[in-house]
Amino acid sequence: MKVVLLAGGFGTRISEESHLKPKPMIEIGEKPILWHIMKYYSQYGFHEFVICLGYKQYVVKEFFADYFLHTSDVTFDLANNKMEVHNNYSEPWKVTLVDTGLNTMTGGRVRRIRPFVGDEPFMLTYGDGVANVNLEELEKFHRAHGKIATITAVNVGQRFGIMDIRKDGAIQAFREKNDHDGALINGGFMLMNSGIFDYLEDDSTVLEKAPLENLAKDGQLMAYPHSGFWKCMDTQRDRQQLEKLWQEGKAPWKIWD
Repeated sequence: MKVVLLAGGFGTRISEESHLKPKPMIEIGEKPILWHIMKYYSQYGFHEFVICLGYKQYVVKEFFADYFLHTSDVTFDLANNKMEVHNNYSEPWKVTLVDTGLNTMTGGRVRRIRPFVGDEPFMLTYGDGVANVNLEELEKFHRAHGKIATITAVNVGQRFGIMDIRKDGAIQAFREKNDHDGALINGGFMLMNSGIFDYLEDDSTVLEKAPLENLAKDGQLMAYPHSGFWKCMDTQRDRQQLEKLWQEGKAPWKIWD
């Protein structure tokens, strides 16, 4: 199963760094947060990635084109125009980088990568959030209920829209949060069947608006509850918190050696 990563936005809330690079390329522990997300998925056996690019897409393309330079020791023999890579470690990844447009919205970006996922189910998440979601259980949950879409629901008191969820996990509606809510939000780490493309109209489609709202109305949207770690790198403060966890060896998403 392929993993689709949304990595094309402007990242305006963390403009201290995103004016130089896309937000998913901002580093935690000297590696882009995008790399952290991919390493996490890869530990569950998901090695094929389709990355939706837009803003400063060349930065992402150059990172993967020069992956050995970022991850290995190298010797440059300038006189003979040769490069020798030492102790190189290649990830078991197949990475497709897709220009989904500079101003395209999230739903439009997903719509544009349909040729790369075909009619198969696919994982979908944002390029700026890490968590310790059990991806094996998430996939089992999605296949068992047979609906078009599953999103991971996390309980966090932030500024995002709220989901009304029934006891069986069906999402009934999206709405703005109020003071009485427990703040269950869409934490990404989604799983979609190809039916999602029927809900995506054009480049202006915002995935989190009409598509998810209509899926909920049609009884085709389910929530996978996650009570563990989840963190979106939305601001410089968020980045600093994630960096602190990494440096202290307490990063819950680091499940690799």
